[in-house]
Amino acid sequence: MVGTAETWQHQDIMTNTIRMHYVIEGTGPLIVLLHGFPEYWYSWRFQIPFLANLGYTVVAPDLRGYNDTDKPNRGYDIPTLLRDIVGLIKGLGHEKAIIIGHDWGGVLAWNFAMDYPQMTERLVVLNAPHPGAYLRELRNPQQLRKSWYVFAFQIPWLPEFMLSRNNAAAIGRLIQQSAAHKEAFPPEVLAHYQEAMSKPHALTASINYYRALFNRPFSFLNKQAKKVINVPTLIIWGEQDVALDSALTEGLDQWITNLKIKRIPDSGHWVQQERPELVNQFLAEFLQPTSPNLL
Repeated sequence: MVGTAETWQHQDIMTNTIRMHYVIEGTGPLIVLLHGFPEYWYSWRFQIPFLANLGYTVVAPDLRGYNDTDKPNRGYDIPTLLRDIVGLIKGLGHEKAIIIGHDWGGVLAWNFAMDYPQMTERLVVLNAPHPGAYLRELRNPQQLRKSWYVFAFQIPWLPEFMLSRNNAAAIGRLIQQSAAHKEAFPPEVLAHYQEAMSKPHALTASINYYRALFNRPFSFLNKQAKKVINVPTLIIWGEQDVALDSALTEGLDQWITNLKIKRIPDSGHWVQQERPELVNQFLAEFLQPTSPNLL
């Protein structure tokens, strides 16, 4: 399944004092797709037209600091990032949305459903840890080792220097080397991510997500871990993830009352790009369970 640029439109909106760029396609109930690091709206290229064809308005923003969205010096803490999403939804004339997030976008999706349940119609998270499960698994040496980069990103300026050299070649290597399906990331695809992360201030802004979280990680995680999500929730998990252990998908009933989990054994972290047809099938079954097979 291949998405083409002709099927969607690029637009901008003011939200929470920043100008946010987004891609939009379709009409109907709103779906918001939240990307991760080091990506941008393009990581949803296989899902945007598919979900629009199911009868939804599909919006995939560049999150604060990424690609063509503003890159202020501050505002990379989770509460501020959530207000960016609130402003996007309301600015588009909607009161609620189906929230779908991957990686950092998945972290925001979890927290959005906790803090703005009235604006969350349904929740889908792809390879991103629930705060309570992450706090639990950080006590596990295996997950702690996998989280090494979170600590490395706390070093001033050095991560930006290392990742930006040679037109952000390290960004391309990071994505492809951590993928289980490396053929999903040919040079022309990696070039998109390298170009986006080479834009002025994009690397610092994106790494500031990790730095802002590190300011008070355990107090924040403990606070969020006390909240319960009651909206229908789907987790899609590529089990070959090099950064996040599959144990993060276990023991979640205490935090989520209506949960389905779909595991993909042969996919890595970039699940919606490595196995787009299967991810789209799971999304269709979750969003329109009474519909016939739409693939």
